[in-house]
Amino acid sequence: MEPTVCLAQCEAMIQKGSSSFYKAFRYLPSPRREAVYVIYAFCRMIDDAVDEPQRSPYTIDELEQHFYRLDQAADHFIWPSLRWLFDTFPLSKKPFFRQMEGQRRDLSFTHYETMEQLEDYCYLVAGTVGEMLLPVLHDQPDIQVIEAGIWLGKAMQIVNIVRDVGEDQSRGRRYLPLELLARHDYTESDFNMGVVDERFQHLVQELDTLSRSWFARGLRGLETYPASSAFSVELAASFYAAILDEVKAANYEVYKKRAIVSSLNKLKLYTNIKMKYTLVSEVNDSNAVSL
Repeated sequence: MEPTVCLAQCEAMIQKGSSSFYKAFRYLPSPRREAVYVIYAFCRMIDDAVDEPQRSPYTIDELEQHFYRLDQAADHFIWPSLRWLFDTFPLSKKPFFRQMEGQRRDLSFTHYETMEQLEDYCYLVAGTVGEMLLPVLHDQPDIQVIEAGIWLGKAMQIVNIVRDVGEDQSRGRRYLPLELLARHDYTESDFNMGVVDERFQHLVQELDTLSRSWFARGLRGLETYPASSAFSVELAASFYAAILDEVKAANYEVYKKRAIVSSLNKLKLYTNIKMKYTLVSEVNDSNAVSL
């Protein structure tokens, strides 16, 4: 396949799979923009191989085997896209393998006991994404910037866990640790029945506070990024943090309802953040009307 065709297919995947990430990162200049799309597409395939295996072209083991032998992998647009990615940016394969390790954990470890276990999981499935993205978004990321990127990924994963409580419950998974449940006098039986009461609200509020503290750590050092990268990172973080606001607005009903940030609210967030970034091109301004 032609590289341009493969990259376009990666863009189609992020556009379909995550409107928040697509709308945040499409303002990047090329080739940073296309690189983010490739990373998203591959991470999406890793996730689907575990969560929706019937729709996935590969098992998680097959993805890992092909990735080990990336120079030989064929028959799917993701492989030439990944070869382009590693040829264009100084990425390590290690975060990708850790990402697979984290997603594979969902096959055997489905009920969490401690917050420490949860944070470890958040690192594997989302902090690693920060490690993947940094060589694309930042010209010279130092250890502080890398750590911030990991915190940002982990913050977003906490949001995912809060938003997807009901969906995960239907899959037989409980990411809310027993340690957290016990702190709020909320039982596993309550979880299984989808009870939303004051105890559950306080439980989610604790995760909200935790996530926002991790977002704050994740946004440190933005001044060292290229302006367009800093803008996209802050925009993505704001879109994700806004999901927590939607959860609160829905009175914390996350068992039966999936919190979604409206296009209008995303446009408001875009407008507020754009005011801080005078170096982002006017072309991007004209694109904003399609948010």
